[in-house]
Amino acid sequence: MTNLKNGFLAGFIATAVLSVMMVAKTVMGVMPGLDVVAMLAMIMGAPIIIGWIAHFMIGTLAWGGGFAVLYGVIPGGNAIVKGMVFGIAAWLGMMILVMPMAGAGIFGMNFGIMAPMMTLVLHIVFGAVLGGVYGAREPAAMAH
Repeated sequence: MTNLKNGFLAGFIATAVLSVMMVAKTVMGVMPGLDVVAMLAMIMGAPIIIGWIAHFMIGTLAWGGGFAVLYGVIPGGNAIVKGMVFGIAAWLGMMILVMPMAGAGIFGMNFGIMAPMMTLVLHIVFGAVLGGVYGAREPAAMAH
């Protein structure tokens, strides 16, 4: 159970870091049309606050918990590398499932080539933070 709690904590922190980067991207005017939280809210037919809650629940419970459960089978060396691999897998899921459901096309190509590239970078950072926090909480994870 400790692994799962550490996964949730790592997922929450990684989602918070990702969220700060997403807001900064919007403030700087980089891909302002690509707002994943707004897409989630739209898919659910809900206000933006529900999109934010869903964003954090997905990052914390699904990705954080999923990382903890799957940790032993994720390829890579240490926890940070495993987190980056996991982040890339999460990105693929977003590109193939969420983007088309939101009307952005597969890989979000309705927003142009920068959409998948930018979201890939964000997910790699998410994964590195996820793995780093998880590894810090699970010392055995960093030893591999």
